Amino acid sequence: MKILINYIIRNFILLFFLASVFFSCKDPVPHDVDFYYWKSEFKIEKSEKETFGSLNSTKLYVRLFDVDKEGSSPNPKGVIDSFRTDALEAEYIPVVFITNRVFSGLTEVENQQLAKDVWSLINKLISTNSQAQFQEIQIDCDWTSSTKDSFFSFLSTLKTVSQKEVSSTLRLHQVKYKESTGVPPVDKVYLMAYATSDPINDSDLNSILDIELLKDYLQKINEYPLKFDIALPLYSWGIISNHLGKKKLINGVSHEHLESPEYLKLNANTYEVQEDVFLRGIWLNKGFLIKVETITPELLKDTKDYLTNKIKHPYHIVYYHLDSVFIERFSIDDLK
Repeated sequence: MKILINYIIRNFILLFFLASVFFSCKDPVPHDVDFYYWKSEFKIEKSEKETFGSLNSTKLYVRLFDVDKEGSSPNPKGVIDSFRTDALEAEYIPVVFITNRVFSGLTEVENQQLAKDVWSLINKLISTNSQAQFQEIQIDCDWTSSTKDSFFSFLSTLKTVSQKEVSSTLRLHQVKYKESTGVPPVDKVYLMAYATSDPINDSDLNSILDIELLKDYLQKINEYPLKFDIALPLYSWGIISNHLGKKKLINGVSHEHLESPEYLKLNANTYEVQEDVFLRGIWLNKGFLIKVETITPELLKDTKDYLTNKIKHPYHIVYYHLDSVFIERFSIDDLK
């Protein structure tokens, strides 16, 4: 009897060990992957189409236009050019970026008219494509506690006039301080898991994405009351400092752009301009400093691992954005 008991115990321990190894080696549950498209001219390049197809992506979130104030009136800016839905086999979701200041001092009558105007222009741009059908409109706005009531009213009116699902982006401070910034009246939100700090501030941190800052913002993310997907960055930029210390951003700058005698590398991320030069179409003078901030495959993996362990519900990933300048820095496995 004792021999039989020992035999059962040994086999139970063996089975437990094998099960532990099996489950610990299982790949994490994959997330569906989609993309934003944030260029003013709609032109899908070969590498972009191949990446979209290789990841079995199905949705493209296309920024159609911005809305900003001119004087006291909101007006569309940067309307997309040559938008055609036959360029890529995808479900297209129109996205409109609206600056926060648009909602400052807006009357309710003006607010309702803005919603109608935004819907009218979306419908006009989409209807130029006879095959285009969409069920969702996404609004990107960095609203604050002082503009939340106006912005939320706009969202409600837009949903009524469009009869579509309405979603919005969700910035990190709107998660951490949701008691003051409020929860928008939308069907779902897209958590922007980046822009962790201000790029204009002097800092050694990567302002696009610093994981420790991300963790601080998302301590209570599982308490957020709306369904959300995750937006992750693929982009890079150069933060330019002139002789007076004033700063500006040049999008798309990477370390590869600065591997020439015109730039002297001062440390891992900072370069000094050695002679007057154009950088991605922007004129820089000798002595200007360039800080490169980018998303590496390693940083992207660490961020996805953290989010997978942190977030307790299934979610899709939407990369910002589908641009050959950025996606060619990553393998398909990096993006899965």
